[in-house]
Amino acid sequence: MIRVGLTGTVGAGKSTVGRMFERWGAWRVDADDLARRAVEPGSPALEAIRERFGEAVIGSDGCLDRAALRRRVFGRPEEREALEGIVHPAVQALRAEALGAARGAGARVLVAEIPLLLEKELEDDFDVIVVVDAPQPVRRGRIQSERRLEPGTFEAIESAQWPAGRKRAAADLVIVNDGDLRQLERRARSAWDFILEREEGAR
Repeated sequence: MIRVGLTGTVGAGKSTVGRMFERWGAWRVDADDLARRAVEPGSPALEAIRERFGEAVIGSDGCLDRAALRRRVFGRPEEREALEGIVHPAVQALRAEALGAARGAGARVLVAEIPLLLEKELEDDFDVIVVVDAPQPVRRGRIQSERRLEPGTFEAIESAQWPAGRKRAAADLVIVNDGDLRQLERRARSAWDFILEREEGAR
């Protein structure tokens, strides 16, 4: 099984590429989904967040108030590192479970979407690293329209990640998403064909 680490700059469209890979046959593991599961009500990670950051980041329904937590940690490196120290081990455990499930199901290609894959030095866990990127003005516009973030939030998120050039340099494949969906699909398909060639060669 070929293990593909899919990452990219914020707002570049890696989840869109991940869904394309899934449609073409990949076993897809979405880090955002794992992160949500890791902090479900009653989970050890959520209780640790409550203890560290207080009741203000817990909603009336007992779920994590992500907006409140985001306001608390972005732009504050020590707070962000404390949060990552709680959430990342829980996400890693869930990712390991997903990897085992993929192997058990006989998957040919596992694609794991991980925003901070390179920053957390996880590249050795994968056979192919794919980076999705786009010009910063394009990415900022997408994020603002899709998530309606407060002013300055895009910059705070981006500052927690490697610059685009450094991500590209560390990639085996770079997919540039600066056009329409049809163009992105063509570029993603080329990357997918490369991945399948690697999988065939590994047999």
